[in-house]
Amino acid sequence: MIGHRMPESSDLMASVEPKLQQVFMTNQPVLIAAATGTGFMEGAVRNTIAKKALNCVNGAFSQRMAEITVANGKASEVYEVEWGQAILPEPVAARLAGGEFDAVTLAHNETSTGVASPVGEIAKAIRALPNGNDIIIIVDAVSSLSGAYLPFDEWDLDVLFTSSQKAFALPPGLAFCAVSPRAMEKAKTVPNRGFYFDFIDMNKFLQKHQTSATTPISLLYAADVQLDRILAEGVEARIARHVAMRDRTIEWVTSKGFHLFAAPGYESTTVTTAVNARDRDREIDISALNKFLRGRGMIISNGYGNLKGKTFRIAHMGDLQMADLETLFAAMDEFLATTS
Repeated sequence: MIGHRMPESSDLMASVEPKLQQVFMTNQPVLIAAATGTGFMEGAVRNTIAKKALNCVNGAFSQRMAEITVANGKASEVYEVEWGQAILPEPVAARLAGGEFDAVTLAHNETSTGVASPVGEIAKAIRALPNGNDIIIIVDAVSSLSGAYLPFDEWDLDVLFTSSQKAFALPPGLAFCAVSPRAMEKAKTVPNRGFYFDFIDMNKFLQKHQTSATTPISLLYAADVQLDRILAEGVEARIARHVAMRDRTIEWVTSKGFHLFAAPGYESTTVTTAVNARDRDREIDISALNKFLRGRGMIISNGYGNLKGKTFRIAHMGDLQMADLETLFAAMDEFLATTS
């Protein structure tokens, strides 16, 4: 271990930062914090919303963003679609056209439902508005970045955040956030940005290859190694692997008589949510399934929140390989055969 203000710590940050920029596909600063993605949810709200946010909700984590907006005293209007559906460009642009909003929040990959919304198309529709360049586009990519195509600069996004424990395949406790010049300039005008996630202060320290609060040294050592692995695989190749695993998971789910919770065409590349009803509406006991899988060193996720018991979720992200999925599916086949 080293002290977080020692030169060696700055060297470590200097090694990690350009690698993060490659994964985020950006030339802009990528802030680093000892936090989870929820921390940057709050930071984005406090730093960039002055008038009113349009919170786009299509699941539990986009709903969390709306709740955080209100909890921080920011004006909010919720645009909600049925869970399982994607947020689409046209209705978002229509709501933003009036000029009452200065920010919009979106979950790129809604972890609770397995839905990936078309963020690039949404951003393009927003920027085409007469007031489009005045709107801060805030995107939650906690469960998708490094496993899905999210080019920050190309799509002209403003705040894009993720955390370490999902597709980065790192221990939990690190959060990363790319911030555009537009958002940085906006932050300078917003009072009461808070302290821990003040973008201006965080960026000032980042330019010195430091973090504004204590640097999570051990986690950054891990990130430095893992980013080397990610870049050695290649960002595009890594995304392609996630797409292939997604497609194989969908094939397995549908072949067993289940169907997907996500609307067709908007299936996540990192997590598949299946409706827990096989032929003739027969549900499986997800707790019993996981007890069975645990005996083989595996586990899947029950549905999240109101979807518990009604859906189950299979992750295919990070360092998982197709062989890992095949091992899982073979075990699940064995369980299903005993309950048919």
